[in-house]
Amino acid sequence: MRFACLLPVFASLALAAEPPLIQPGESIAAWAQKRAELRGEWLKILGPLPDHKAPLKLEVISEEKLPEFTRQYVRYQIEEGVWTDGYLLIPPLAQGAKTAGVVVFHSTVKQQARLVAGVDQEVPDKEQGVQMALRGWVALCPRNYIFNEGADFNGNVAKLKAMHPDWTGMLRMLWDGMRAVDLLQSLPQVDGARIATIGHSLGAKEALYMAAFDERVKASVSSEGGVGMSMTNWEAPWYLGPQVKAPGFTHDHHELLAMVAPRALLLLGGNSADTDADLGYINAALPVFEMHGVKDNLAFFNHRQGHAYPPVARVKAEAFLERIVGKK
Repeated sequence: MRFACLLPVFASLALAAEPPLIQPGESIAAWAQKRAELRGEWLKILGPLPDHKAPLKLEVISEEKLPEFTRQYVRYQIEEGVWTDGYLLIPPLAQGAKTAGVVVFHSTVKQQARLVAGVDQEVPDKEQGVQMALRGWVALCPRNYIFNEGADFNGNVAKLKAMHPDWTGMLRMLWDGMRAVDLLQSLPQVDGARIATIGHSLGAKEALYMAAFDERVKASVSSEGGVGMSMTNWEAPWYLGPQVKAPGFTHDHHELLAMVAPRALLLLGGNSADTDADLGYINAALPVFEMHGVKDNLAFFNHRQGHAYPPVARVKAEAFLERIVGKK
């Protein structure tokens, strides 16, 4: 049994295995062609990415100067006439200095981005935006489209489909994540070559897709998103829809894991959405990382504390991101 793992796993554990994506001796060039084919196949599932980026037109709605960082409530354009909002957390930096940037995707909670940005402090463990800002990162915490005002999750999917009939909800999330990276890279405090993503639950799904499809993202942490198609509700209309349950649908997320290489991804599990079964997906993708000489860039840690982001997971996540992207 082969795996990249940050937690001891019993050798007797039975793991469902996905088929390896490359054969022994396959070249990096051959994999690059296969990766391009996989990317194309997945975009047929997700919907087409736009070929035009509207100006961001960043607006700072309000600003708080806290002792440890400045927190701005911001609004910006993701498509022509389509806006979103979120929180931008900027640590103190010397004049002209740049630091790493991270997009922090929130989970399915009523507080949405307010939780990860520390505006709502009901669940301190999940204030990943604050946690990263305290480590010297510029953190952007965008609001997920399913929390747009004026509709519930299904209603916001209906609005999306009215605008883009060929988009899935996951494509909306992916595009919005890409625009969040655009925003980070536009900031004078951010080193545009040092970008990461992190997310829990709903946000973990976004972090996984960003890792696979946006090559500007150097490292990602996906916490309790349920990496396998059968592990959580990927068929929900705000994600991939019922197509993933249709007979003959053969794709699964070991393909996305492999597409991340040679960049870096850490899967975090708690024996809820993500369990030791993740190792079957890791093992299928790991040969691609080994081919690139970066097998430690794909890793898994199971804290076994349920659908949570406990301190032990935070320590692993921050160490992983800083190993890849670098400290302040």
